[in-house]
Amino acid sequence: MSEPAWCHDVVIPALLRHARNTYGVAMRRALVEAGFEDVPRNGLYVIGGLALGAGGVPLRQLVRELRISKQAAGQLIDTLVERGYLDRAVDPADRRRLNIALTQRGSAAAAAQAIARERIDTQLANRVGAEGVTALRRGLAALIEIGQADDPADTAH
Repeated sequence: MSEPAWCHDVVIPALLRHARNTYGVAMRRALVEAGFEDVPRNGLYVIGGLALGAGGVPLRQLVRELRISKQAAGQLIDTLVERGYLDRAVDPADRRRLNIALTQRGSAAAAAQAIARERIDTQLANRVGAEGVTALRRGLAALIEIGQADDPADTAH
């Protein structure tokens, strides 16, 4: 498949930002259309990420992956709990830790978000083919690994 000539004149960080926006806009639109217009900015990441995991995620892990302050993460979690997307509970195995998990409303929002993501994934595969998607994933994974090598505290994948 041919690639657009303009992409060679744009630096990779700018391409990544615009590509991320493609997903973000599509997922935000899907949430609004499904009646979840009150999901805060980083809420897309939290809801989508929790939908992929089972049984909740420790708050400490979430803060690390978001790369925001503990205070900002706490405010985000508070907002998502108040709006009915998340439940928050003390970890029974370690009372110093909080676990968060999706509520029924959160799961419904995650489903709307997933449909939008899958729609973009399908359009991408139609444009670049399965091999192109595989190459993109491999390249993005390499960038993540480079970042992790530069920041050993980063364990997000």
